[in-house]
Amino acid sequence: MSECPHVAELPRPEPVPLADTCQECLALDSHPVQLRLCLICGHVGCCDSSPMQHASAHFHETAHAVMRSFEPGQVWRWCFVDGSIV
Repeated sequence: MSECPHVAELPRPEPVPLADTCQECLALDSHPVQLRLCLICGHVGCCDSSPMQHASAHFHETAHAVMRSFEPGQVWRWCFVDGSIV
C-alpha cells in the first residue's frame, strides 16, 4: 500500500468509532453491505455496494479524505481524494 499526503494528516491514534454500524442505514431501515470508518472523526458508514453509500456521502459532506474498512480481518484504507488504497 502506498502513502498519500492525506495519511500524514490523520490523527494518531485513530479515532474511536462513533457507532458499531451505519446509523444512517438504521434510521432508514436499510441494510449496510460493508462498513467503513472515517479516520478523521470516527463516523461509521456503509460502502458504495450498499444502497445508500453513506461512507462516500460522509466524504462529500465533510471532505474527510481517508477511511478504512470496519469489517473484521480487513485492514486496508482508502483515500477518496486520490481514489486509491493507501
